[in-house]
Parts: sequence; structure tokens; C-alpha cells
Amino acid sequence: MPKVGMPDIRKPQLVQATMNVIERVGLHGASISLISKEAGVSTGIINHYFGGKQGLLEETMRAILREHSREITTALKQLSPDAHYQRINAIIDGNFNGFQTESEVVKTWLAFWSYAMHDPQLHRLQRVNEKRLISHLKIELKTLIPRSQASSVAHGIAALIDGIWLRGALNPRGIDATLARTIINDYLDKQIWYYDNLQG
Repeated sequence: MPKVGMPDIRKPQLVQATMNVIERVGLHGASISLISKEAGVSTGIINHYFGGKQGLLEETMRAILREHSREITTALKQLSPDAHYQRINAIIDGNFNGFQTESEVVKTWLAFWSYAMHDPQLHRLQRVNEKRLISHLKIELKTLIPRSQASSVAHGIAALIDGIWLRGALNPRGIDATLARTIINDYLDKQIWYYDNLQG
């Protein structure tokens, strides 16, 4: 976490610089020197406020996760609380549209995922994000399928989101949001049909 006193205007500037450098040279090549040059600040400022590259990477991922959460929350607020199927699609779309598909964000996400396996703090951030996704999905699914099965289907949708996003991120053509929704909706529709017929 950045120290108290870090000018608010500097945080987004340094976060953007970090993503830009990761996009160009990858995480391992993203040195404090390159990031500070990109942001137009001294390396001392980064070391002072973030404690170095690790702290800056954590703040960068927190910023991405905050924006991710904000976009999904905003989309959900625009829908009726009873529009559960549409709300699930808003959650899906939040992972495949807008900010989350910008090139520098995608490459930072990929770096974050690989790095999180070996770093407890980054792993914790990943777990928080995963739990938030599952929680959002379960709230909506409980009205469409038996409550006892909502967690299992939520994890299935989350796995599809992660897998499709990863495949798209590694594809030179990028992430296909329409295809993602089609695949995930096909899974969701089959689950709803199955449990409807099981009860019937």
C-alpha cells in the first residue's frame, strides 16, 4: 500500500506508467528506473511511497481491481433487482469489455496472475477478486436454480470467464466478448434447463 501523503494525482500516473512499461517489456523487465522515467518522476519517489517495485505492482493491481469492481457495480445498478439473467450477463460483460480489455491492462493481469502464485500478498488480492465474482454470481443464480447448486454453477461460470479471458488474452486477435457471452450463456441455459426439469 502507498504511504499516507502520496499525492492523489501521482497514484494514477504511476499506475498507468507501470502498466505501460509492463505492456512493452513484461513484468521482469519493468524496472523502477523504466517506470519512473515513464511517469516522469524520480526513482526515489517510488521507493519512498511504495517501498519499491513490489509495492507499486500491488497498488497497480488494486487500482485495476477497483476499476473492475466499479464497472460491474455500475452496470448492476442500471438493472432491475429482479432481472437476474441480465444481471449475470452484466457480470460476464464486465470481464470482457471496456477497461479490462485494454492492452496494457490485459498484460498487467497476465503478469499479476503468474506472479500471484509465488507472492502471498498478490495471491490474497487474487482470492479477494475471485470471492467477489463468485458472490455476485451466487446472488443472482439463487433465484434461477436451486440454492444448493448455486455455488457449483457460479464456480463453473467463473472458470469459463477465466479460461475464455486467458485464451483471448493470448490470442493475437484479442478477447471476443460476443463469443465469451455465447459460450457462458450456453452453459448457464443448460444448467437452468437441467434443474428446471429435475424439479419438474
